[in-house]
Amino acid sequence: MTPKEKACQIQANHVIEEMKKRNFEAFYCETREEALEKALSLIEKGSVVANGGSMTLEEIGLLSYIKVHSEDYNFIDRSLAKTDEEKRQCHAKSVLADYYLMSANAFTEDGQLVNIDGNGNRVSCLCFGPKHVIVVVSMNKMVPTVEDAYKRIREYACSPNCIRLGLNTPCALTGFCKECSSDSSICAEFVTTRMSRYPDRIKVILVGEPLGF
Repeated sequence: MTPKEKACQIQANHVIEEMKKRNFEAFYCETREEALEKALSLIEKGSVVANGGSMTLEEIGLLSYIKVHSEDYNFIDRSLAKTDEEKRQCHAKSVLADYYLMSANAFTEDGQLVNIDGNGNRVSCLCFGPKHVIVVVSMNKMVPTVEDAYKRIREYACSPNCIRLGLNTPCALTGFCKECSSDSSICAEFVTTRMSRYPDRIKVILVGEPLGF
């Protein structure tokens, strides 16, 4: 283990202890392969599984694994929704899922989760609904404070996400947040999850390898 990897592990152990105080159950995985294995170990076979949009989930191979092993999971595949009504129905089903899979845009050194959302479907399921929420987030998204978290998200995550989604927002065109209020804005909902009211409902997998935006 390199000094950098060791430092990352030490930081993760600190955050895990802080998250425990907030009723989150947290784990550390050094690589994406370990993160995939840990996530699968937390999901009971035969359960209803849904997800929010996330490059991190794609990068560790979690969504593709669940799709390939469709006999083991009742997966609500949001990618199959073609119309606004189908998307709405998909979200309605996701609220009652056994497991909701997502990432976080950032997290703080004292264990708070911070997210910015456009439609609100992702953060709403984090806040309430699914029996279990599994958050996979890389250590490169750690920041000192909530204020730093929102700054990081808007400076480093929103622009590439808008480009990925093919949105015609100012940040997609310039690379910089312009505090826009366009219909395409993905910065409609700002949500800080400082604790889980229900112990261990939210499970966080911290990953040493850089993932997502």
